[in-house]
Amino acid sequence: MWVITLFEHKSVRIYEYAQKVEAIHAMKHLGKNAILSYTK
Repeated sequence: MWVITLFEHKSVRIYEYAQKVEAIHAMKHLGKNAILSYTK
């Protein structure tokens, strides 16, 4: 599972994706305050 962690002003949002391609596409729209990671 691919996980994007988005850090905002006083909160954190987490998005989960099954495929890396989907996650990378989403990263392009989220900005610089996001981290992409992989977990089993």
